[in-house]
Formats: sequence, structure tokens, C-alpha cells
Amino acid sequence: MNVNIAESWKNRLAAEFQKPYFTDLVQFVKSEYQQTKIYPPGKLIFNAFDKCGFDETKVVILGQDPYHGAGQANGLSFSVNDGVVHPPSLRNIFKEIESDLGKPVPVSGNLERWATQGVLMLNATLTVRAGEAGSHQKKGWEQFTDAVIRCISAEKSGVVFMLWGKYAQDKGAVIDGSKHLILKAKHPSPMAANYGGWFGTRHFSQANNYLIDKGLSGIEW
Repeated sequence: MNVNIAESWKNRLAAEFQKPYFTDLVQFVKSEYQQTKIYPPGKLIFNAFDKCGFDETKVVILGQDPYHGAGQANGLSFSVNDGVVHPPSLRNIFKEIESDLGKPVPVSGNLERWATQGVLMLNATLTVRAGEAGSHQKKGWEQFTDAVIRCISAEKSGVVFMLWGKYAQDKGAVIDGSKHLILKAKHPSPMAANYGGWFGTRHFSQANNYLIDKGLSGIEW
């Protein structure tokens, strides 16, 4: 399994990489890539940790699975590659940003531009079989990403956590709300968002106001 990951994450997660569950996870993922079509491409599995180092992390956006359609997943939650049609959840994210901040919907759904500003775009599960949503759940990824969230919560302060939908909110239960900003909303998928609880939440302006109050620069969403 190719691992491109910022040194600041390697140092903090080194012990996690040595645990038996992670060794088993690596063997499972390697086997899956050899036998069938898996997303994202192997070199992008840890893209979130490569594009946004621990020290630079100011915002965490927690997703569930990578996209399982051809050419979509690029290792960043909710993000797709340049030239890929925006999936429904991402369209709703951009609509909310347009409403909240007045920014027009961008042509590209590649959110690497957020990651390089300090937004850790973390999926709970980092790999998935083509066309099979949830196929790599409960194989060890969730334990790993729980450890990542606990590490950020414990070792940093003033981080904005965006938890959209019940799954993300349950996973975020380990976050210390006394030292971080936790923003909760319905999931931006049409099934949830169209029934209220997503549009009008203004998470993006809230995040920037909080960061600026902490003496940090806001995110150019």
C-alpha cells in the first residue's frame, strides 16, 4: 500500500501503524487492490494526510466512504477529480457556500484547494470497492480514523469540526467540545438536505469567524 503522508502525521500515527489491527487492514486492502477495482487509486489512499499536515489542520470535515464511481474519489472527503460531474452532496455543499458567502459554484469539484489551506477532509473509511458503497467498512479503517480524531482533539485546540449527518456526529463523540468548535448539521445529501437541517446552517462563515477570532486566517471556500 503506497503511503504518501505528511511527516507531521507519520510521527503522530507511527504507533497506530504498528498495531495488529492495522497490519491486518493493510493485508486486506492490498489483497482487494490485487483482486478487484478499488477507489481511490492506491497512491491517493492517504491523500487527506498528504495535502493537510497535522500542524496546518484548522478544520476537519468528516465523511463516511470514498465515492465508488469511476474516476470520482481522490482521497479527500466529498471531493472529486477535476472534470468530474459534481455528486449531489457536493452540489449541495456548494449551494450552501453560495448562499452563506456569496461565492459562485466552482467549475471543479476538486477540493484540494481547501486541503492545502488547512482543511483535513477525512473519510471514516479510506477505501471502497467500485460500485459497492460501504464495502470496506468494519475492516479497521474506522479504528484508525477514530485515532486520528482523538489525536487532533487531544493535541490541538481551536479546530473546527464539521459533522454532517448522524454517522459523522456519532464518530465525533470523542471530540473535546470545550477546546474546539463542533458544527453539526444534517448530511448534505439530497435525501437529508431537502428535508431541512442543511441549507441555512452557515457552517462556512461560522468556521471562518471562529478561526479569525483565534488569530488565524479563514478558509477561502
